[in-house]
Amino acid sequence: MKWKYPIILTLSLCLISWGDTWDQIRKTAKDIASIEAEFVQKKHMAILAKPLVSKGTLYFQAPRSLRWEYTSPVNSILLMHDGTVTRYIKKGDSVTKDSSARLQSMQIVLQEITMWMKGNFDANPAFKPELRPGRIIVLTPKEQSMAAIIQRIELKLSPRPGVIQAVRIYENEKSYTVIDFTNVKMNAKIPDSLFKSLQ
Repeated sequence: MKWKYPIILTLSLCLISWGDTWDQIRKTAKDIASIEAEFVQKKHMAILAKPLVSKGTLYFQAPRSLRWEYTSPVNSILLMHDGTVTRYIKKGDSVTKDSSARLQSMQIVLQEITMWMKGNFDANPAFKPELRPGRIIVLTPKEQSMAAIIQRIELKLSPRPGVIQAVRIYENEKSYTVIDFTNVKMNAKIPDSLFKSLQ
C-alpha cells in the first residue's frame, strides 16, 4: 500500500532502528536539530471525484519553530516561532495576514507536528498512541469531542532515522487528508529569520 498525507511532516526509520518503545524512539530523534522537506498534500472527500492536491515545503527547527509553506495551488505560509502562529496568504504581489479563528486550531496542529519531529508521538494526553508493525504509529482521540473532529491519525515512519514518510488524518472513513514527504534534509543550517518573516 502506498502512503501519502494534512496537514500535518517528517521523521522516521524502521521501528527496529528507531526502537520498539517510546523511549527508544525519542532517543533516536534526540539529535534532530532541523528538518527540511517537500510535501504533497491530498484531501479526499466523498463529494469529490478527485482529491484536492496541494504542494509545498516544510521547515522545522528545534525546539518549536516551524514553517509550513504551500506553493500551489494557493501560495500561503504558516509560521510558528516560540509557540506563536501566523498565517499569510500571497496573491500576486500582495500579502494578507490571516487573523481568523482558524489559527487557534492550526496552532494545535503545528504544535503536534513539532512534538513528532522530536519523536514525542506519545506526548499529547488527548491521544492514545499505538505502535504497529510496518513502522506505523496510530493516534486515537481519547475524548468523544475530539473524535468528532479527528477519528484517528496514522503516521508512516520512513526507513531513514528521524524521518516521517507520510501522515494520514481521518475525519471519518470517507474524508481524510494524506501528506507525503520527500527530499528530506536533516540538520542543515536554517536561518531563524525563515520562521519570523516571509523572506
